[in-house]
Amino acid sequence: MLLYRFAITVFALSMLFRGQIAARFGIAPRKAPPQKPEAPPHIWLHGASNGELASVGPVLTRLMAARPDLHWLITANTQTGVDMVRGWGLERVCVQLAPVDLAWVGRRIMRRWNVVAHISLESELWPNRVLSCPGPVILLGARMSAGTARSWARLPRLAKHVLSRVSYVSTQDGASLGRLFDLGLPRTAGGSIVDLKAFYARPETQIPDDLSQAFDRTQTWLAASTHEGEEEIVLAAHLEALKSMPGLRLILAPRHPRRAEDIARQVHARGLTLAQRSRSDAPQAEVYLADTMGEMALWYALAGRVFIGGTLTDRGGHTPYEPAAFGCALIHGPDTRNFAASFARLAETRSALEIGTASDLSAALAALADPNAQTELAQSATLALQQDASLGDLVAEIHEALVRIKSA
Repeated sequence: MLLYRFAITVFALSMLFRGQIAARFGIAPRKAPPQKPEAPPHIWLHGASNGELASVGPVLTRLMAARPDLHWLITANTQTGVDMVRGWGLERVCVQLAPVDLAWVGRRIMRRWNVVAHISLESELWPNRVLSCPGPVILLGARMSAGTARSWARLPRLAKHVLSRVSYVSTQDGASLGRLFDLGLPRTAGGSIVDLKAFYARPETQIPDDLSQAFDRTQTWLAASTHEGEEEIVLAAHLEALKSMPGLRLILAPRHPRRAEDIARQVHARGLTLAQRSRSDAPQAEVYLADTMGEMALWYALAGRVFIGGTLTDRGGHTPYEPAAFGCALIHGPDTRNFAASFARLAETRSALEIGTASDLSAALAALADPNAQTELAQSATLALQQDASLGDLVAEIHEALVRIKSA
C-alpha cells in the first residue's frame, strides 16, 4: 500500500500543473449538495471515458427507476466522458471529472456527496475509493487481463485487502473472474458474466440529406476508431480495392480526431481526394475523414462494411457490438483482447473476417462486395454476439447488492 500511495501522490502532484486542481481533488462544483447529513444519499458511478459510460447506460436507466430515492455522482477520467453524460440530461445526476485516488480525497468525496455505494466499470479498480466507501462496492463489466493480474499479484496484500471489500462483480469473461478470485475476491461476490456493451441499443439516427445522397451503403466502408499506424494500412487497402471496385467509398473515423491533420497528409500523399467533416466539406471525395466526436452512429448507418480499429495495433481492439447493431459486416485485425470472448464467438461461427495486412483487408472488402454477402455476415454476427444473461437478470443482481441501502 505504501508503494501505491507514493505513486498516486506523484500523479496527484502532476495535476497541479494541468489546471485540474478543483475537479481532481474532489472540490464540489457550483451546484454542490450540502454537507452531510442534508445531502441525499448518492451512488458514485465511475467509468474511464465515453465507451465505458455509454455501455452502462441501459443498466443505469433501470437502476434509477428501481431506486428513485437515490441520487448519482458520475465521474469520468476525461472531459469528453463528462460532456457525454451531461448531454443525457438525467435528473438526480451530477457529473464531474474523476478525482485522484488519494485516501483523503476519497474520504472527502464520500462525505461531501453522502456516498452510500460505489460502482466502477471495466478496468477501473482504484484502491482508496474502494476502501473508503462506507457501503457496497460493485464492479461492472469488469476486465482483468493476464498482464494486469500479474501486476496486482506483485502487491498481494493490497490486492486481497481491496478485493475483500467488493460486494458484487460482473465480469466480461470467465477468465477475468478467475483472476479476480485468485487475487482475493470473495467467492460470494461473483455474479453473472456479462459484457455491458452487448446491451448497446442502436439509437435513432437522422442522416443529413447531403450524406444520404453521397453514400450508397453497399458501396461504402468504414474504418472505425482507428489508431496511429492503422490509417496507413486502411488507405493502402482502399487504393488496392478501388482497382476492382471503382465506386467504393471510404469513411475514415479516427479514434482521436486531433490526429486529423496527420491523416489528411497521408490521404493526399496517396493521391486520394479528401473531404473533412469538421470543415463541413462536401462529402463527394474518395475519402471522407470523420474527424468529429460523438457521431459514430451516423457513420455506422452509412457503411455496409466496417473495419474495427485498434485491432491492428497494440490497443486490444474496440467494440464489435455497435457496428453489429447497425447490421454492418465486420472486419478486424488479430489484436482483440479487450473483447476476447466476443471475438472468439465471432471466430467460432465465422461471423467476421480477420485480416492482418493491407492486402488481406483489400481482399476482405472484395469478398463482401456483394450486398447479399454483407447482409449474411452481418446477420451471423448479430446472432453470435447474443449473450445468455439478460439485462433484467443483471439489474436484479445489482439491485440485490444495493438492497440494504436505506433512503435518506
